[in-house]
Amino acid sequence: MRVIFAGVGEAFDEYYDNTTLLVTTGSGKRKRQLMLDCGFTAAHAFWRVSQNPMDLDAVWVSHFHGDHFFGLPLILLRFWEQGRTKPLTIVGQVGIEEKAITAMDLAYPRFRPKIRFPIEFETVSPGQDLDLLDFRWSFAENGHSSPCLALRLDCGKMSVFYSGDGSPTDQTLSLAARCDLIVHEAYGLEKEQLGHGTVDLCIEFARKTKAKALALVHMNREVRRVNADAIKKKLAAMEGLTAFLPEPGEYFDIQPSAC
Repeated sequence: MRVIFAGVGEAFDEYYDNTTLLVTTGSGKRKRQLMLDCGFTAAHAFWRVSQNPMDLDAVWVSHFHGDHFFGLPLILLRFWEQGRTKPLTIVGQVGIEEKAITAMDLAYPRFRPKIRFPIEFETVSPGQDLDLLDFRWSFAENGHSSPCLALRLDCGKMSVFYSGDGSPTDQTLSLAARCDLIVHEAYGLEKEQLGHGTVDLCIEFARKTKAKALALVHMNREVRRVNADAIKKKLAAMEGLTAFLPEPGEYFDIQPSAC
């Protein structure tokens, strides 16, 4: 399994695209490609890093803030422009179909009826498991200002946890237990941030879950600009935990033997 950090930024960062991950696994006809969150600028980041963008199988939307789903119309329209026929699945919490359709109709009126590839919606809830595209998808609610679902993907003996936005909860702590890779929003540093994770909180979270690796994303733009070097040094010094602050385009490979 490969996790590509297509975008790693927060909503207002002019230098880093909105956080969006590309998860790939398998090969040949069993190759799968998932996009995790699709904000304002995420679609452009996706096309920059995906070797086969038209092969995208599914998009996950963690919650309904614009920097996590307002890129959907651009994804759909470009697929239409390029003549896509392969189905695309969009997965999210209650309201995902209505939100996606409304966004498309507002962004590009009268284009949705022209789309010739099937768009399939999967609505999920906290505590639910979903078997889709050779992955087991599991969900728990994060601590955020808008209802946000953290996601765990399991494929064989490989696993990745993606927080979306928000601070850890007892439910996400359980969901992320012994994951190969945790990708967590870390908006601030050591102080608590209402509705958000922090660097220290995420490190503590990864330690508690006994995860093997931790990547911090969605960091406040000023925090990152001023403190990136210090944060990277702190993460690199972690013992018993591979921890890093990814740059756009960086990737992390998970091997089955890691489990």
